[in-house]
Amino acid sequence: MSTSTSVVVRPKRWVLDPGALRPLCESYFKHLESQGYPERTLGYFGHIARHFCYWLNQANIAVAEVNDDVIKKFAAHRCKCPGYRASQIISAPSIAGARKFVRFLEQAQVIHLPAPPPDDDHLHIYLDWLRQHRGVSEGTIPGYRHVMKQLLPLLGPDPRKYDAARVRGVIIAESQRRSSVDVKHYVTALRSYLRFLITQGQCPPSLVQAVPSVCHSKYSNIPKFLPAKKVEQLINSCDTTTPAGIRDRAILLLLARLGLRAGDVNMLRIEDIDWQHGTLRVCGKGRREATLPLPQDVGDALLRYMTEARPDVPITKVFLRAKAPCRPFFRWNAVGKIVRRALVRAGIDDAPARGAHLLRHSAAAMMLQAGAPLSMRLPRFVRQPVKTLLAVRCHFIVLHPGTVLGWSCR
Repeated sequence: MSTSTSVVVRPKRWVLDPGALRPLCESYFKHLESQGYPERTLGYFGHIARHFCYWLNQANIAVAEVNDDVIKKFAAHRCKCPGYRASQIISAPSIAGARKFVRFLEQAQVIHLPAPPPDDDHLHIYLDWLRQHRGVSEGTIPGYRHVMKQLLPLLGPDPRKYDAARVRGVIIAESQRRSSVDVKHYVTALRSYLRFLITQGQCPPSLVQAVPSVCHSKYSNIPKFLPAKKVEQLINSCDTTTPAGIRDRAILLLLARLGLRAGDVNMLRIEDIDWQHGTLRVCGKGRREATLPLPQDVGDALLRYMTEARPDVPITKVFLRAKAPCRPFFRWNAVGKIVRRALVRAGIDDAPARGAHLLRHSAAAMMLQAGAPLSMRLPRFVRQPVKTLLAVRCHFIVLHPGTVLGWSCR
């Protein structure tokens, strides 16, 4: 007597058919592949895109109608799609993946989502003035926008009604509920805004003098730096067997040898490196360009990063994320986080600061120890040590014992 057993074959998740939307899923897959995602992640995001397209077909929603409300409906539906349990709730990562797919559709101009509310016209003109006439970089503009959105409702809509009492009252009120560091940013932004109004003829020039200063003694801070031995310990903590370690070592060397700011490193482009002459072009604050010599170890580290660890993507910025998507650093404090992680790896617990500027101060201190003249700028050195030292007209004679300056292509 023979018995027959019936085997129920459950449909797999990858059999979801996007139907007429298949070309969009294929374009999305190629887009993710070009950004350096690993194969497993490509499969995951590709499945979510097919799932979303399958649901659109089942719900009779045209792709041109996709918006935030449609994504919320997708997140709330009780999934009966092939490969899912009938009552399974869509997970948060799947919803995030669907939003990522929708952003791709928007970039490809397949759909048109409502634009975010624009800045006030007056604020927009002010931000453009900062770009064109004050040389403020794009990375700094969001900070001014954030501060002025807080201050403008307090100042009032009509600049012609501003007076000294109102200007001082706004800053004094903010100082009661914010730290001194935040109030400094507010004072800087307000002075800049009033100067803009003066150029537009909307307030008297004397109104800038009404902005109060934040109490801060110029001799209260001692320059914060690491000794040369700990700087080398910090640099050597990078794991140069990984792409991220090779990148981090190149960044730390730029900060420690040339005293660059975090923004200088973040904005560095491939065309700024002159391998033939061994120099580096840096565009600092106010769009002021400077050409610096490229020390041997810095040039070697940059060359290794660009030939062995940097993703092969058509982006002009030198330093990119080590993980997909392979793009420039998204946040302005990414370089500072690299320094903080290196301090933890190196076991340096007594660092006087934990940001990228620590290495800028350390480079200045090593220049001073190597004999760089301060001339008559000693009081300014106490207040702003790095700016003074880097403004000294010397030619980077020696940064520290053993450093060979100049880069030669080998």
